[in-house]
Amino acid sequence: MQSKWLKSSLLLIGLAMTSPAAARAQTDVGLSLYGAFHGTTNANGTIQSPSNSAGGMIELRHISNPLVGYEATYSYNRGNQTYSSACAGVTCTSIAPVAVSANAHQISGNWIVSAHIANLRPFALTGVGVLFHQPTSGQSNTTSDTKPVFIYGAGLDWGLLGPLGLRFQYRGNLYKAPDLTKLYTSTDAFTHTSQPMIGAYFKF
Repeated sequence: MQSKWLKSSLLLIGLAMTSPAAARAQTDVGLSLYGAFHGTTNANGTIQSPSNSAGGMIELRHISNPLVGYEATYSYNRGNQTYSSACAGVTCTSIAPVAVSANAHQISGNWIVSAHIANLRPFALTGVGVLFHQPTSGQSNTTSDTKPVFIYGAGLDWGLLGPLGLRFQYRGNLYKAPDLTKLYTSTDAFTHTSQPMIGAYFKF
């Protein structure tokens, strides 16, 4: 009896591992390069103008089925900011613009939905993370800033050879503009960063 039960269990496990759902599962690590294109904010008498920059992102991703997928990411790009006075038509004390050189680090966790069609996998994602802006050393009147960030995006995985593939994606980040200088009042306004990306992934 026990022998029959064991054989039946092994058969069910084997069928589960070879099922279409298991075949669609994927675990991979990816590396992407991107452009970070930032929006300008204007509030509280301050205009904040970030510099566009290039960056890199590493992802650890697991997809169980079309509706259940998740990933953890780390990304880095330059986060330089310029602060200037918005005094047009208003009586205020104008000071010289202030440029702050900074690094921007982001970690996030995202939910992924996808479809597996031949060697293509289109996907969409949404999630939350934390964005750290750190002024580079040697600058006076600066301070670090940490903000929560909302992330959304979509893309396409293109399987090439065995476990290797290319990943094309777009991500948008929504967060409050970082307050990196003590010489200007924070805009305290939401801003948006667009990140078109291209990269590669390795399945294991």
